[in-house]
Amino acid sequence: MTHQQRPIGSGFTPASTADEVLAGTDLTGRNIVVTGGHAGIGREATRALTARGASVTVGSRSPERAREALAGLDGVQIGRLDLADPASVDAFADRWNASGRPLHVLVNCAGVAAPQEREVDSRGYELQFAVNHLGHFQLTRALLPALRAAHGARVVNVTSGAHRFSTIRWNDPHFDSGDYTPQLAYAQSKNANVLFTVDLDRRWAGDGIRGYAVHPGVVVGTALNSAAGTDGLRAAGLIYEDGRPVIDPVVGKKTVQQGAATVVFGAASPLLADVGGVYLKDSDVAPLDDEHRPVTADSLPADAASHSIDPQNAARLWELSERLLGS
Repeated sequence: MTHQQRPIGSGFTPASTADEVLAGTDLTGRNIVVTGGHAGIGREATRALTARGASVTVGSRSPERAREALAGLDGVQIGRLDLADPASVDAFADRWNASGRPLHVLVNCAGVAAPQEREVDSRGYELQFAVNHLGHFQLTRALLPALRAAHGARVVNVTSGAHRFSTIRWNDPHFDSGDYTPQLAYAQSKNANVLFTVDLDRRWAGDGIRGYAVHPGVVVGTALNSAAGTDGLRAAGLIYEDGRPVIDPVVGKKTVQQGAATVVFGAASPLLADVGGVYLKDSDVAPLDDEHRPVTADSLPADAASHSIDPQNAARLWELSERLLGS
């Protein structure tokens, strides 16, 4: 299998911040959509991108909450977007397409915190797979006309090093068999983010649309990680006894500013001009690593796994996703 999954020597480090990655970059005239761009690393990406001149639209399930969180950031627009509701996804895309604006960058950043008990959407689809993957898959395809109109666009799918720990459950993606665990469901959805990126790039690179999957690191304080609870975070070595976050970017424990760095690297770095369909970490293309490395308090394995960049798996997931959306 040939691939571009190897570091390019970006010059950035695990401690680089979003502002450092974007230093000297002029994004004036660029239209960017960030799902979940009002919280955590999404908000920091929104702030950093607007600071460089981009026009950012944030998709949020709660526009009121988003407006409060984004108060003080000039030039940010907000649109209602519920990724678990296909009608809401189509409505968001229809509004954008009707505006006639090209879309230069789509950052699929929103995610659902792993429920301890299996939850499903109105279609009976497991919630993490439905929101983290299918909602973004539907949104991205619906925005294809605007992405093509940009004559050079990027789709950034925020994933996780957890992609390493699950393949796609081809015959039971929604855990109907009853063996649900929140960690496995989360890992499957994050694996799907990477595979979606690979096939998107294969299908659309000829239209000037490139895809990037991004591992931001583990950022304590985001809704996803906070769902683990204080005891879980402490056991994972992510917070000290007094509740302060452990910051150690070399092993992947990052601040919000450091976590957003790889997101904006995928969105705007000129170093990726000739690279696509890859998984990024630490503001570079990640190396490929298939060695089994368990997660411990001192080790958070997050390099790319072969099963997540395999083009056959990627094409199979695209076809499965289309069937699940009824298209």
